[in-house]
Amino acid sequence: MKTWNTFTKRIRINKPIDSVYRSWATKGQIETWFLEKADYFLGSKQRQADELVQKGDSFLWKWNNWDFIEKGQVLEANGKDLISFTFGSGGIVTIKLIEIANSTEIELTQKDIPTDDKSKMEIFVGCITGWTFWLTNLKAYLEYSVTLHAKGLQQEETKDLVNS
Repeated sequence: MKTWNTFTKRIRINKPIDSVYRSWATKGQIETWFLEKADYFLGSKQRQADELVQKGDSFLWKWNNWDFIEKGQVLEANGKDLISFTFGSGGIVTIKLIEIANSTEIELTQKDIPTDDKSKMEIFVGCITGWTFWLTNLKAYLEYSVTLHAKGLQQEETKDLVNS
């Protein structure tokens, strides 16, 4: 049965688990493949670019090519294979990493998505599509040192642009 309040996406990346974890859990790495700017705070103390986020950290995220700041909280961060965070009105995102041979599988689950008609389209469909791109972008970055997203454009310039 189809539900509109949760979905899971998976991708395998040919990199060690610690490298993949740091891509999600440090300001310096998450700004290369996902966000224009990410600031993490433990109380009033801002974390350094290479410092791992911790459970209870708050964050301010600036999306690429979109003039919006997302405020949220890190709900889980075990330093190895699990990180979870609030995702605005879109609920909660949990990243589980599974080491398989010399690669890492990412299992991304987004849950607690509102189920009104507007949220079904704007959050569920928007996020399931968005995560497909961003997980692919992370794979390209970690395996080939390239990113696929358009940088430095204004929001109106990215309308219907697949890689924005």
